[in-house]
Amino acid sequence: MELHVLSNAAGVSAQSLSRLRTAEQLPKGDDSIAEVPIGATVQQNTEASIPEPIAASEEAGRSKYKSREYIQLAALYWCLFLAGWNDGSTGPLLPRIQEVYNVGYLIVSLIFVFACVGFVSGACFNVPLSEKLGFGKTIVIGSVLQQIAYILQAPQLPFPVFVLSFTINGFGLALGDAQANGFVASLKTHSETKMGLLHASYGFGALCSPLVATQFSQMKHWSYYYFVSFSVATINTIIQIAVFRFKSQDECLAQIGQEPGEKGTSEHSVEVTVGGWIVTFIQTVRGGGANSGYISAGFFGGLMLGRITLLWVNRKIGERRVLYLYAGLAIGLELVIWLVPSLIGDGVAIGIVGMLLGPMYPLTMNHTGRVLPRWLLTGSIGWIAGFGQAGSALFPFLTGALASKFGIKTLQPLLVSMMVFMTILWAIVPGVPRKAD
Repeated sequence: MELHVLSNAAGVSAQSLSRLRTAEQLPKGDDSIAEVPIGATVQQNTEASIPEPIAASEEAGRSKYKSREYIQLAALYWCLFLAGWNDGSTGPLLPRIQEVYNVGYLIVSLIFVFACVGFVSGACFNVPLSEKLGFGKTIVIGSVLQQIAYILQAPQLPFPVFVLSFTINGFGLALGDAQANGFVASLKTHSETKMGLLHASYGFGALCSPLVATQFSQMKHWSYYYFVSFSVATINTIIQIAVFRFKSQDECLAQIGQEPGEKGTSEHSVEVTVGGWIVTFIQTVRGGGANSGYISAGFFGGLMLGRITLLWVNRKIGERRVLYLYAGLAIGLELVIWLVPSLIGDGVAIGIVGMLLGPMYPLTMNHTGRVLPRWLLTGSIGWIAGFGQAGSALFPFLTGALASKFGIKTLQPLLVSMMVFMTILWAIVPGVPRKAD
């Protein structure tokens, strides 16, 4: 009996509570509460818990952050376009430089050595400059130094001054290269794809410049090509100032709604050797004409395409394994170029080699970001860039030294050796991602 009374009381309480909750959800003055059946389930409007003005404001904020990020990325892509433009022009102009200054392979190779000195110096000073001046100022300084270098190169000054200008250029290139790579690698979303597009911008610049440099190499005032390069660098300076406004990297990341983060890296190595000397090889060994400079454009065009079109292959096979595939195919094609005397076949093969080498650098940098602790990466950017550029100067210089003694035909066996050594080095790189830090 007592149990039955308690049950009824509980039922009444539940019914009253249900009516009370229903009344709270209905507008004041609404008499429809009497029509709600006892025990019926009342659906709460969960969407009403997020006010529409707030949701719209958050969506507008995300859209604004995304737009700012696209603008920042475009500015950095132009910075790497300038780097590619610079490196892609050397090959087509190299035979004309030798002719004008009456120097052999060994002496003209000093261009690469002095560029290396500048780049390594810039890589070493990158960290203290970044810490003292910040991202926005450092990247502008790098662009201004490149402007100065091009102004010195344009008037066809004596060879020692001409060569020295490559040191200034290398210093500026190192600053811009390291800052752009470090910024893109620090992005939290789709950083691998954005890094690939960054280096594709380098390839695009290196594709465009041989098309222009080859024309200038056949003109009386060939050195006026560097006025064009000066214009590209001037546009870069204006863009970096307008977009980043001398702000630090943390401030620029905050503008796109991201907390500070780190990773980092740079460009160069085997690609500069191929792009720098392949024109001379085609002209001398394969009997190519003055338009052989377009071969360099084909190589760097392949480099750009590889960094975009092979992204899905990288994901499908795995970034670490796919590098072995690319290296093996590139070595095979270099053997074809070396052993098969076909001008057209060599041109096609060189373009495909560029396509295979293209993804290697971005993939290596993405892997670096996974195996090194974040606190170490920012300081490592300059050093990685310095060693990379040292290789891009050492091997072209070694090529020139060998060519002066044995002929430019030594280019292909040297490239094959370099690619084999690169593959061996990759095999000993740790494959295990770092622990969370």
